Amino acid sequence: MTDSQARFSKSFGANEVIFREGDAGDTMFVLRAGKVRITKHVRGGEKTFAVLGPGEFFGEMAILNGKPRTATATALEAVTLVELDAARFESMITSQAEIAVRIIQKLSRRLEDADALITILTKRDPKTRVILGLAREGELRGFPGSEDDAVIVQRDLDEFSEEIGVKRPEVDEVVGRLIRVGLVRPVEDGIELASLAKLTEFLSFLEERGIVSE
Repeated sequence: MTDSQARFSKSFGANEVIFREGDAGDTMFVLRAGKVRITKHVRGGEKTFAVLGPGEFFGEMAILNGKPRTATATALEAVTLVELDAARFESMITSQAEIAVRIIQKLSRRLEDADALITILTKRDPKTRVILGLAREGELRGFPGSEDDAVIVQRDLDEFSEEIGVKRPEVDEVVGRLIRVGLVRPVEDGIELASLAKLTEFLSFLEERGIVSE
């Protein structure tokens, strides 16, 4: 960590709230170590929208639009952050074009991710939510598996079940069924999807036969 970063460094312990939804804020944070959970109150309770790791940033909307925090950020474990105010953020992106491009790319991916999650949360059937959620994980965060179209997803299933609003036993039941039909198989540190196309085709098959609903 540089001397400049050290001056603006902040630390939080596990389960400590960094900021809450609705709080006033004029700074953003870059996560240097640890994990942070981003949650938001929606109909039916609090939902997890993201779990961020080192190198990710959050809280930027307070700088970009000056409005209150739109979500709650909580340390999942001991974390180290660099806090940036509007002046330092503007200086950073105007003097370093590469950083500006990376931030724009990340914001674009977050919008896509949020849109996909909102679509999932509008589905009433938990099986549909699980299958769409796995496809979303594979598309956004998966990496190549053992075969051409296979995708490996490394995601804590407790966090996943909370994020899509489906109880863990129901998630396990759906994953178990997908394993039995050959669309998913357990691998070290995660699960492997046979292919995203086959997963969505299977969901369409279930919908056509009325086994799942929207």
